[in-house]
Amino acid sequence: MARGKLRIYLGAAPGVGKTYAMLSEAHRRVERGTDCVVAFVEHHGRSRTEVMLHGLEQVPRKEIEYRGGVFTEMDVDAVLARRPQVALVDELPHTNVPGSRNAKRWQDVEELLAAGIDVISTVNIQHLESLGDVVESITGVRQQETVPDEVVRRADQIELVDMSPQALRRRMAHGNIYQPDKVDAALSNYFRPGNLTALRELALLWVADRVDEYLNAYRSEHRVSKIWGSRERIVVGLTGGPEGRTLIRRAARLAEKGAGGEVLAVYISRSDGLTSASPKELAVQRTLVEDLGGTFHHVVGDDIPAALLDFARGVNATQIVLGVSRRRSWQYVFGPGVGATVARDSGPDLDVHLITHDEVGKGRGLPVAARGARLGRARLIWGWLAGIAGPPLLTWLLSSVVPDIGLANDMLLFLTMTVAAALLGGLFPALASAVVGSALLNWYFTPPVHTWTIADPKNIVAIAVFFGVAVSVASVVDLAARRTHQAARLRAESEILSFLAGNVLRGETTLEALLDRVRETFGMESAALLERENDVAPWTCAGSVGPRPCATPDAADVDVPVGDHLTLALSGRVLPAEDRRVLAAFAAQAAVVLDRQRLQQKAGEAKALAEGNRIRTALLAAVSHDLRTPLAGIKAAVTSLRTDDVEWSEADQAEFLAAIEEGADRLDHLVGNLLDMSRLQTGTVTPIIRETDLDEVIPMALGGVPEDSVDLDIPETLPMVDVDRGLLERSVANVVENAVKYSPPGEPVLVSASAMADRVEVRVVDRGPGVPDEAKSRIFEPFQRYGDSPRGAGVGLGLAVARGFAEAIGGTLNAEDTPGGGLTMVLTLPTAPGRRPEEPERTSAVTA
Repeated sequence: MARGKLRIYLGAAPGVGKTYAMLSEAHRRVERGTDCVVAFVEHHGRSRTEVMLHGLEQVPRKEIEYRGGVFTEMDVDAVLARRPQVALVDELPHTNVPGSRNAKRWQDVEELLAAGIDVISTVNIQHLESLGDVVESITGVRQQETVPDEVVRRADQIELVDMSPQALRRRMAHGNIYQPDKVDAALSNYFRPGNLTALRELALLWVADRVDEYLNAYRSEHRVSKIWGSRERIVVGLTGGPEGRTLIRRAARLAEKGAGGEVLAVYISRSDGLTSASPKELAVQRTLVEDLGGTFHHVVGDDIPAALLDFARGVNATQIVLGVSRRRSWQYVFGPGVGATVARDSGPDLDVHLITHDEVGKGRGLPVAARGARLGRARLIWGWLAGIAGPPLLTWLLSSVVPDIGLANDMLLFLTMTVAAALLGGLFPALASAVVGSALLNWYFTPPVHTWTIADPKNIVAIAVFFGVAVSVASVVDLAARRTHQAARLRAESEILSFLAGNVLRGETTLEALLDRVRETFGMESAALLERENDVAPWTCAGSVGPRPCATPDAADVDVPVGDHLTLALSGRVLPAEDRRVLAAFAAQAAVVLDRQRLQQKAGEAKALAEGNRIRTALLAAVSHDLRTPLAGIKAAVTSLRTDDVEWSEADQAEFLAAIEEGADRLDHLVGNLLDMSRLQTGTVTPIIRETDLDEVIPMALGGVPEDSVDLDIPETLPMVDVDRGLLERSVANVVENAVKYSPPGEPVLVSASAMADRVEVRVVDRGPGVPDEAKSRIFEPFQRYGDSPRGAGVGLGLAVARGFAEAIGGTLNAEDTPGGGLTMVLTLPTAPGRRPEEPERTSAVTA
């Protein structure tokens, strides 16, 4: 049977018109020929809403007695029997009167949906469970009736019913919401303009988030890469410099101007070391963006402008906020910079904001390491130009512009050119400059000129010294460049590792969260942690994120082994060799997280074993007393009967025999429960499920209770159930015996059954002292006896065994309050496939 569809009208406060809109929709559907009924709608005395009920079929409500009063609730059975196409159910978070089938109305709605009935309902934003604290801080009122967010999020349609605070207050003043005697108090308290405005904002933002989820799912499903500016999503590009705080605050102000704006701060590190950024400053900026309601992201990209644009398009951003470059004017000869490149390549769907700050033009002061080269591609180009073209240019200047300045000065100028080539391009451009400069010095400036011979031996020494100094300077500069590169690389790795450690401290310790961080950091498509038992066993996936994760290390673009039988496999692109060291740290952390999860699982198993030991200890305590008492009574009676000193009358002998029989029955009952509990604890209960008629089982379960102590009410049209007959009989017997034990004299226990959707409920109702809500869960624990029950009342296993057997056959057993006092045990059982009630129930009363 297909599940019904749920449509919810969501409002910011009472009186905005949710129920009116729901009834209007019902009239439209009825006009189209849809079978639509009113399952439960409360008009609260509002005349316009009451008029909208005219012309709609209303299912009669169920009356429930509670504490001397009569209350009405939705009759779920009547709606299921009527089986309309659409049912209107008002006030989804409503708490049902004790004695109803379910504690909450949304649980009633779940039954209707499971039966294939479409439901239209209403909810106020303050009744969402996750917003309880927020609403209390706004209004000062704690909402007692709430509905889980997931119930509302699963709705097929959510429609916002909106009204301005001023219009809502006018409706209140005109008496269209509350009775006249309550209007002044409401306007002065809950319905203040500030409260209504805040609640309205909550409703609008919540619905906007829901719409955004739909949009992201659609874009992902249809592989839409183009940006859709449905809401303002602002990406802030951070460099790790102090200007990042200014950028984050400016982006937050921009987001506040849009509808549901969102801020995403991203720090992009190069795979070969990145510009050195202060980890402390990044931590401060991360805290700042999170305090302002944004999120922080750390990704790896060799081409920073491209990586930034890819990230922005991937999150469907509408704006990018960057700081004006800190480079000095002369540094622009090396390129336009990140900001200008991003603005040029952003296209028409992304707005780029360049924000001024106090660090503009002060210089970056940060070593840069680009892809595939220690000193950067631009610096290499300029270094080779200085090494090859610089000496000829200097020769022309010295020959034509400033001739005859002396050989010593010529050598110093050529040495300066070589040093410049070394500073720009490193060792090889400097060597080229030294070779070319030496040749030009010999040809143009060393007598005799324009020949390769040198007349003065001193000039030979000068040229040799020049060449040696040039090579030495070039080597020192190249070594410094390599050391700078290594330092930047190690610093970048330490930043990533400290970021990883911070994730652990913040609680991101699940394997999936860590793998997702790996995928985001290195810009991969998927990440998977693979393991196998031995060298020849097949690989299995311990955890993965992303589409199409690798099934084997051979299928991965990058794989990092962790030990002999564990591997981190990534797909998407091939990483440089230097990235594997950082990736190995992630892989080791993933192995630690996996081990931790398994240790937690073993700890849970150990806890279960400890619980078993506790039960065994309690079992020994029970055996030492509760079993010894009936044994002592039996032995005393037998000893008395066998004595030759006293001649017992027939009445005395009958009394002794009755005591023996009673003690034996108690022993049989206690031993049976102990054996049943032992089977449940060891997991040896194997139910044999088959179609069963409750008429065949429940009467047999009542054999151990006194006559006239139970009233049995079983419908003739009750469907068959899929259960194990023996386990069901034991479960019902224990529940009924417990109810009879606590029922007052002259008050029989009622055992009734009813059918709904795909299950049958058996209710055992007593009029005893009842159990408070905080103790309802404890009464099903082993060796628990509520109140001051005497030791002879049993070892406290009856209800624990009953629930264990109920769950073993696919049912549930829960405790509820009996209207008017007492306790009701509700045993829910699955119906047999294809067997559903087809007509109203006709009941017959049987007294056991």
